[in-house]
Amino acid sequence: MTVIPFEMFKSFERLTPRHPLLHVDPPHWAAASHAIVVNGTVHYLWAEKRNKDWVHMHSWASTSDPTRVTHDPRNPILTPQHSFETRGVEYPCPFFNPADGRFYMYYLGSQGGELPNRKQTGLLVSDDDDLGKWRRISEVPVVAVGNAHEEHGCSHPSAVVMGELIHMVYTGEAPAGPERKKILYNIPTICHATAPTYDPVQVTKDPVNPVFSGSGLDWDRHGVREAEILKGPEYFHIFYGGYDGEMWAIGHVRTRDFRSFEPNPHNPIFTPSNDPDAWDRDGLLTPQVFQMNGDYYMIYAGLRGQGWNGVSEVQTGLAVARG
Repeated sequence: MTVIPFEMFKSFERLTPRHPLLHVDPPHWAAASHAIVVNGTVHYLWAEKRNKDWVHMHSWASTSDPTRVTHDPRNPILTPQHSFETRGVEYPCPFFNPADGRFYMYYLGSQGGELPNRKQTGLLVSDDDDLGKWRRISEVPVVAVGNAHEEHGCSHPSAVVMGELIHMVYTGEAPAGPERKKILYNIPTICHATAPTYDPVQVTKDPVNPVFSGSGLDWDRHGVREAEILKGPEYFHIFYGGYDGEMWAIGHVRTRDFRSFEPNPHNPIFTPSNDPDAWDRDGLLTPQVFQMNGDYYMIYAGLRGQGWNGVSEVQTGLAVARG
């Protein structure tokens, strides 16, 4: 088998430098986006942050022109319904399950009340291959908060199928102490879980979680979150947001076993735009990398403003690493 070299992912070219791929008028956000390619169409599943909650959205484009987007007239396609998602549904991560020939989607459910919001992971299924129509499988989370490293969150899921197993990476969020809050409001780490393809509800957390807390270098020393998984011929490739105390950028590590992680020597592989007028000049997160047209594409969230809070603008972009 051919190993995908680190160099493949060191130079992503922005396809949407001036205008985002997915955009809504501020103060709403177009973020938490994922892509899946089906028969010449790339489907974008994303979330719109509104005034008080998040909802799921669906859009699509031809693989021959992936930035020419059509929005589903049924949007929003999913709204909050159950107790663990009272503050919103976001981060929709679709995947095809060969065990039963259906599309599934893990997603983030945010539960309001006390701050910070509790974030957990739910599961949807499409019964008729309509990626704009989803049904909840469970009224409760399939990945629920548990140990100290995920006291406030076990969410932002990304999944890939390998054989008879679904591998998931997700973000664990622990509360921050007073000194830590001067840097970041929480302590985010990357966790791993698996589920059998014949029953995607039965998610088992990795007993050594969190499996990844950073590369040890300055650029991600203060936090890692929103990891996305790509299965290569030899490795699982993990793309994630890393925080240096001032800005979030995108990094890449690879692993065979979710125990040892080899960082890309070119990290961070994708950084905020240097253009002072760019919509993604102040931070990047949610870096899903997927194959299309013989190349590797990255769909990502870009920030314009002072932090990932209510006064910032957050939209979705598309970039490509050409093979």
